[in-house]
Amino acid sequence: MRLNEDPSAFEGFYRRHVDGVLRFVARRVSDPHLAADLTADIFLAVLDSADTYVAGRGSETAWLYGIARNVVSAQYRRAARETRATGRLAGRRLMDDDDLARMEERIDAERRTRGALAAMDGLPDGERAVLELVVIDQLTVTEAAGALGIRPVTARVRLHRARRALGSLTSPMAAYLEGQA
Repeated sequence: MRLNEDPSAFEGFYRRHVDGVLRFVARRVSDPHLAADLTADIFLAVLDSADTYVAGRGSETAWLYGIARNVVSAQYRRAARETRATGRLAGRRLMDDDDLARMEERIDAERRTRGALAAMDGLPDGERAVLELVVIDQLTVTEAAGALGIRPVTARVRLHRARRALGSLTSPMAAYLEGQA
C-alpha cells in the first residue's frame, strides 16, 4: 500500500474509513476534542506505517483497527502518566462550535454502545477485544484476529466464550450483543 506516496490513495483510504474510526474512538472517550485528536493520530500512524501493511496477512480494515487500538491504548497510558504527574490533562486544541457540535452528536450516538462495553466489563480482555471488534465494529472474525495479532481459530473461540458468558446476563444489552453476528 503506497498511502504515504500517493495523496489520492490516502484520500480514498481516509474517506472509506474515517467514519468507522471516529465511531471506534467515540465509544472509548467522552471528550470530543480528544476523539478528534485521536482520530487524526490514527491516520498519521497509518501514513507512518503504510509500508508495513502486507495484504496477505489480512484486510486493510483489520490493519487499520489494529493501529487504532494501539493509538487509543497509548493515549490511555499517556493520560494515566500525566494524571499521576500533574493531576490534570493539558494541551487540547481548540475546536469551533460546529466541530464541537458534530463531535458531541457522535459521542451521544455511541452512548448505547458504551453501555454495551460496560456490560462486558467482566469479560477477560482477550474475549472482550474480539467481541468489540466483531459485534460493535462489525469486522469479520478473521479481520478481528488480524487486528489483535491472533489466529482466526483463537478469535472464534474467544467470541464463543464471550457470548456464552453474556448469555447469563438478563439485560437488554446482553440480548443486543448476543444477537449480533
